[in-house]
Amino acid sequence: MATTLDLSDLLRLIDERSVAFRSAVASAPSLDARVPTCPEWTLSDLVRHLGGGDRFWATIVGTGPSDTLPERAAAERAAVAVPHEREALSAWLAESTGLLLSALREAGPERGCWTWWGASQSPQNAAAVARHRVQETAVHTYDVQVALGGPRALPEDVALDGVDEFLSTCCATTSAWPHQPAAFDFHAVGGASWRLTVDGDGARSRRLPAGGAEGRDRAGVSVGGTAGDLVLYLYDRVPSNSLRIDGDPELLDLLRAWEPEE
Repeated sequence: MATTLDLSDLLRLIDERSVAFRSAVASAPSLDARVPTCPEWTLSDLVRHLGGGDRFWATIVGTGPSDTLPERAAAERAAVAVPHEREALSAWLAESTGLLLSALREAGPERGCWTWWGASQSPQNAAAVARHRVQETAVHTYDVQVALGGPRALPEDVALDGVDEFLSTCCATTSAWPHQPAAFDFHAVGGASWRLTVDGDGARSRRLPAGGAEGRDRAGVSVGGTAGDLVLYLYDRVPSNSLRIDGDPELLDLLRAWEPEE
């Protein structure tokens, strides 16, 4: 897991983004408002998703090492009930985040647990869960802001780790790429660069040297922009035309359409 953020950093960022999420939700005129970046969802649906997700992962981390999804976590998620009164809702969200932070803190970074990304490059442990929850919370805070008409850029430290986290967790897999082998480069303005390689052995992500130079080994397509825009693009929140695309853009369509076998 290539990250410079330790568990204390990740817990701080989860807390900060959760506070921002609650603040945005509290300012919404109505929880029935549609969320453009989450088709068919209202703000109420998004609140249930994020708060329920915090509780879901708190139970998973608290359960410890497991080869399968803990039944208790699945049952609790299915039965999650969200308050409708604004003050109670904010308290429920704060409690949800508190449960997650407590579970992560008690477990420590290396404690194993079930995760859905078993075939990826990210470990199945509490630190990886914390890392992913930072991104979930940050992106869904952006979703609320979009619904309210005032989206804000992702914090730089969240965004820089977010590109690496998405490629190593959500893209990396041992499932065979069904097309010709290819390479995708992602360049953050003033920051780091990454390469995602796809072939018959699956998909693998790695950091590139400073400047992203790879000599004669050119990528089929390169995507450049701020780290925040790269994260939002990877999460399908902004279109490719908001970024700098060099090479074959059709490769990006293939990558988006690919559904690796689990």
